[in-house]
Amino acid sequence: IYIDCVIMNEVFTAAANEFRQKIPALSRKHEVQRLYRKSLKVLGSWCIDRTVFLDEADNLRARFDDGKHVSEAAAQRMLKEAYHELHANTHPDPYCIPYMPGGSLFMRNPPIPLEVCFPDGNYPADAPKVLFNADMTVAKQETGKNAVGTVLVDFTKKNME
Repeated sequence: IYIDCVIMNEVFTAAANEFRQKIPALSRKHEVQRLYRKSLKVLGSWCIDRTVFLDEADNLRARFDDGKHVSEAAAQRMLKEAYHELHANTHPDPYCIPYMPGGSLFMRNPPIPLEVCFPDGNYPADAPKVLFNADMTVAKQETGKNAVGTVLVDFTKKNME
């Protein structure tokens, strides 16, 4: 569930939507896994001390385990409430890894395109055959983050869409 906090005009929204990646359809299991991961990241932004983080992470895991075997309707309600709680508890300046968007190392030394290194098209046999995203992760179609075309890097949310 995407909660839009910024109101944009229609032209800017249409232009931004041209560059956003398509969000893959997720199963309930994957949706809960992503929610748990995002919850841990938000928790990491609030807890500086590692022992406090580990204690709170145990409490968070217990809350997720409590909702493991509930009915479909209850699971849907719990997911909706969890997303609202996650949004309410999001840190105003979240911690970000230095090489991710918003970090101090982001795109500092991006790899040079092979077309620039080898303008004649004769690539060596040991040349890398993978494409990289703007956040320097390997581009994969199944993750929804692929380097085909252009991507939108949102520095206000410190992520790549």
